[in-house]
Amino acid sequence: MNKNLTDLTLLKQTALKAGEIARQYFIKGNTKVWDKSHNHPVTEADISVNEYLQKTLIPARPDYGWLSEETRDDASRLGKRRSFVIDPIDGTRAFIAGKPHFTICLAVIEEGKSVCGVIYNPITSEHYSAARNHGAYLNDKTIKPSMCNSIENCAIIGYPQKFKRQNWPKMRVSIRNSMAYRIAMVASGQRDATVAFTPKSDWDLAAADIIAKQAGAKITDLNGKEFNFAKQSVRENGVICASPPLHNLLLQEIQKTATQAKI
Repeated sequence: MNKNLTDLTLLKQTALKAGEIARQYFIKGNTKVWDKSHNHPVTEADISVNEYLQKTLIPARPDYGWLSEETRDDASRLGKRRSFVIDPIDGTRAFIAGKPHFTICLAVIEEGKSVCGVIYNPITSEHYSAARNHGAYLNDKTIKPSMCNSIENCAIIGYPQKFKRQNWPKMRVSIRNSMAYRIAMVASGQRDATVAFTPKSDWDLAAADIIAKQAGAKITDLNGKEFNFAKQSVRENGVICASPPLHNLLLQEIQKTATQAKI
């Protein structure tokens, strides 16, 4: 079997079991919460899921590198051809607030590019998956982005005040804390686009990147550049994800806003 498909099977099976751990914490409530750094909360659920992922995935692929939001990055991954890129719970704030908008994100990268990935919402039972050259799926059904080609009145995921401050056209804006979930919703046509103006981390994006691309969406940073997940730095310059025609319009709008800010 194709190596990417073999790895995808591993990720899918692991995500389901990890999701059950997160779901039990979510249902129980009163999860312990603390700040790992300023304004960056973490919960005992994040740590438990991360521990399960480590003990499952690393022995299964001992020659792979490892990058996780909840594991110290020793940069050893940079010497590996393939690596896992993991976010045990993306959308921790939603998890803490009791909102079902968090996801478990698992990806395998090769030479800086995602080759397979899974985004799993254990509360809504949405299981997004993709492997290079094999399409993208939601619960095993093929997905594709919407064909919206206008910013005005598009259904976009982001933060309303940020668009308002920059005087963007009127849009239908909704909020999701999980960056990966936002991208998956765009890839599956549930929303037309998502834009994030603030830097995002590789673990927010690696699984979502391959799902978006295999679905037929376009995903880049705010400069229109594709992501490279094999760098020393794990930070990326924001996100634009939409169908190709709408992505181009959003990029133009961002560039126009940046130009006006400099005048």
